[in-house]
Amino acid sequence: MTLASLARPRSSAQPGPGPTPEALLRSLDVTVGRRIRGLVPGEYRAHDLGGGTELAQVRPYQPGDDVRQMDWNVTARTTTPHVRVHVPERALTTWLVLDVSPSMTFGTADRRKADVAEGVGLAFGHVATQRGNRLGIVTFGGRRDRRIRPAGGRKGLLATLLAARNDGEDAAVDRAARAPVGAVSPADALRFVNAAAPRGGMVVVVSDYRGERDWRQPLAGLVARHHVLAIEIRDPREDALPDVGELTLIDAETGREVRVDTSSHALRERFAGAAADERSSLARDFRRLTVGHVVLSTSGSWLRSLADQLRTLGIAS
Repeated sequence: MTLASLARPRSSAQPGPGPTPEALLRSLDVTVGRRIRGLVPGEYRAHDLGGGTELAQVRPYQPGDDVRQMDWNVTARTTTPHVRVHVPERALTTWLVLDVSPSMTFGTADRRKADVAEGVGLAFGHVATQRGNRLGIVTFGGRRDRRIRPAGGRKGLLATLLAARNDGEDAAVDRAARAPVGAVSPADALRFVNAAAPRGGMVVVVSDYRGERDWRQPLAGLVARHHVLAIEIRDPREDALPDVGELTLIDAETGREVRVDTSSHALRERFAGAAADERSSLARDFRRLTVGHVVLSTSGSWLRSLADQLRTLGIAS
């Protein structure tokens, strides 16, 4: 199976961006600099010292040190216990945490939120699976969520496409590498990654961040051990109601329906104000947690916006 065969054609039901052009992916590979493209074998070192093959230092033993790392030659020479500390492995493992809940199927502009998430996943998968680096994937909010262990190269990229769509048999991915599970909450997905990922990796969370924010504590735990980037996807109609008369609005997550008269100027103002307050509150939460925050829209060029915001955050050169 090839990447071209996985590309979903446009349709009225799924307008989407279509296949992400290879030229745009190459462009992103250039612009996403220090944090992703730069953290490659030979260039990346984790936050701390740890298990690896390259010796970093020999220092006096401290309570809690692994006795298996004792350097008996230095210990015998100095008569003081010493341990060997190694440089950790340099290959970067990136975890992509994808929201595939019903609210992601909403879209009133050029594409659905799920289509933007697919494109973002493919873009990060493209740069996160090169030169020995690996990509792991966790989805949440779907009927049948997935946990795909880190893989590099073409297999990792194929897994990204299949997990982002979450809509069929993933025969292209080694069955032993994937673990379908029941519906998973955002908090559960973040806890899983924190437990599974070695310290010092990259975690990219792609979601519209609708609903309860019970994910804040698990996200704080991730920030303590990893570089974390939150990518928020919005649709213009979530920020402002159009003046089109009476509408029936349906909550994609709960199925709840409400009838509103959008010709009311006061109603449209209250809606816009509540939407702005919610988005501002979300941005404050990310700042408080020191999480990089990128906002993408279903309207316009999501890829150009992604690259520009990554440069602003200092993640891209």
